[in-house]
Amino acid sequence: MLFLGIDLGTSFIKGAVLDLEARQLEHVRRFPFPAPLATADPLRCEFDPAEIVAAVRSLIAELATQAPDCRGVVMCTQMHGLVLMNSRHEPVSNCVTWRDQRALGPHPSGSGSYFDQILARVSAEDRRQLGNELDPARPLCFLFWFKEQGKLAPGLTPASIPDFVLSTLCGSEPGVEATNAHSYGAFNLETSRWHSEVIGKLSLDHLHWPTLQEQGSVVGHMKFGSTTVPCYAPVGDAQAALCGALLSPAELSLNIATGAQVSRLTKAWRPGAYQTRPYFDGQYLNTFSHPPAGRALNVLVGLLTELASAQNLPVSDPWAHIADAVAKVRDTDLQVSLDFFPARDGDGGKIANIRAENLTIGHLFRAVFRNMADSYHQCALQLWPDRSWSNLVFSGGLACKLESLRETVQQKFGAGYRLTTQSEDTLFGLLILASVFSGREKSVEQISHQLRQL
Repeated sequence: MLFLGIDLGTSFIKGAVLDLEARQLEHVRRFPFPAPLATADPLRCEFDPAEIVAAVRSLIAELATQAPDCRGVVMCTQMHGLVLMNSRHEPVSNCVTWRDQRALGPHPSGSGSYFDQILARVSAEDRRQLGNELDPARPLCFLFWFKEQGKLAPGLTPASIPDFVLSTLCGSEPGVEATNAHSYGAFNLETSRWHSEVIGKLSLDHLHWPTLQEQGSVVGHMKFGSTTVPCYAPVGDAQAALCGALLSPAELSLNIATGAQVSRLTKAWRPGAYQTRPYFDGQYLNTFSHPPAGRALNVLVGLLTELASAQNLPVSDPWAHIADAVAKVRDTDLQVSLDFFPARDGDGGKIANIRAENLTIGHLFRAVFRNMADSYHQCALQLWPDRSWSNLVFSGGLACKLESLRETVQQKFGAGYRLTTQSEDTLFGLLILASVFSGREKSVEQISHQLRQL
């Protein structure tokens, strides 16, 4: 039984043939995500929706030649994207993604930014019910900006990126599944419905909010030669990646790549001083999604390679040298804080206690890894105060590539760990979901348990 899996990422649109019988990914392909449209406003980030559809259509066409007896299509996405659609299921806006910060622009009233206006209308209890996920890069904020600008006609549907794509390819009405609905910033975790109070407070109740769909719902059908195959409700990529890492409720997840997430699964909704998201099988994901990761490390790598780049000297793989240098430094008194970007915990990084002998790449990144481990540990204690996790689960490109980072984190936690066996966690998560959606497996937890035993 073969499915196609599509991951609408930030940098790439990736796809693979999913062999449910062998439980393997085959013919993995990636196309660049379309470039953002030119704009004079540095706060905006928009994409041509037609280009996104065309890229997905081309990828599916290429993969279909390798799976002529395909039984279905599953999809996940970079979260927080938005396309406005009319009643004829046509796009009437560009695609606005999480990279867009227009809500931070000044509100016409002269009283702070658009986001300040939103915060003034949304209560602390509202934010708790939204999973503590309300920030300027949410579709709710984009919609408020459109409304305040007089650019939001009644009856328009705010569609997530993959739901827009499938609506266009299948000729169906766009809906949304909980893991993607939550990313709008308007989903009530307490009721598992749209947060009608918040929507009303922001005067967005004149929109046609997409129908909420159950996990594994068929949302349309796509032509494959002389046959049609079902397309299932798309899911969030963060959830798909942890599904691909085979995370269990007894384990603490450390996903470290360009971004990082420290997460745990719970059977019931347990709000707290962290973000909460819907997961699969009716579970929830408690998480911190902003601890330091590759984005901050790239700042340091950019500094270290700046002179070579200025002279057009190639630096093929700085990480190989960094890993080797860190392995030779078991400890350091150099101090580093990676708070390079505005965040809840601060927006000013630092390098301190510098001496001539410790200002080296080995000492620098040993201190960096220690700072990352400290940050992850602080997050974990808020998620899981009694520290009763059975072990750590490492996933993501940086965690898989940098053994010294894993060792530093393990020493801080004093716990054992396992490393995900999949280089393509998100696509493998789609394989697991396809197995459940197709009826081959009863639940995500059941098939994950089976695979953890291998």
